[in-house]
Amino acid sequence: MAHPLTQVVLTSLGMANPALRLPENIPGDFFVDSTCIDCDACRQIAPETFTDAGDASIVYREPLGERETKRALMALVACPTASIGTKEHHDAHIGIDAFPSQVAENIYFCGFTAESSFGAWSYLIVRPQSEGGNVLIDSPRFATQLAGKIELMGGVRTMFLTHRDDVADHRRFAERFNCERVMHATGDHLAWSPNRKTLTAFRGACWYSWAEQTRSMERLLDNYSEWNFEWILPGHGRIHHDSPAKMRAHLERCIEWMKTR
Repeated sequence: MAHPLTQVVLTSLGMANPALRLPENIPGDFFVDSTCIDCDACRQIAPETFTDAGDASIVYREPLGERETKRALMALVACPTASIGTKEHHDAHIGIDAFPSQVAENIYFCGFTAESSFGAWSYLIVRPQSEGGNVLIDSPRFATQLAGKIELMGGVRTMFLTHRDDVADHRRFAERFNCERVMHATGDHLAWSPNRKTLTAFRGACWYSWAEQTRSMERLLDNYSEWNFEWILPGHGRIHHDSPAKMRAHLERCIEWMKTR
């Protein structure tokens, strides 16, 4: 039987319905139910446990040991539709307290993705106030636990919304931190495609102009000596890390591909 406090915490997050458990899940503790929207969040956070089953994620292997269990609980917390559940008692704070989760240096993944943003990922850039303060890239689902952790990390000075469909609970975060909000016009730019093994863009999520978005990528390439990068941290799509030289080659391939769409 679940501990009462854990039950309250999980209920506040939302819980998967055992009656809707997908039959493709292996028998065991963790499971995904039929409310899954196939956003890919759990597969990125805990690939040892979750995999793609076509139109949804499923559990293909139960987590082994503390690290894998923690990652599976992080996936449970991050799930935008509360589609992940467990049969056994787990301390939900293991997953909750892991966010924001460090990606690299001063960059953190916020977790707590929102259904209204189709599970888009948001990031916190931690900077001293003298350098402009912290920046929240897109908005996660508002949770008091997450907001409290962000406050301890210096709050939010600026919220940068990359495009209109990943705004989630931006108003609640703006009210909590009294931060400036900036909206980008053209939509998703880049993500890593595990199938093509290179950078990709999303014409279906381009809210302004595909031609202008392509030109924007060309400007990035033209100024690559100044704007070179090693990380791709998208709202939708896969994260990727590589050397600046290899990223330049991937960017060139992506631009040529974009011109054919």
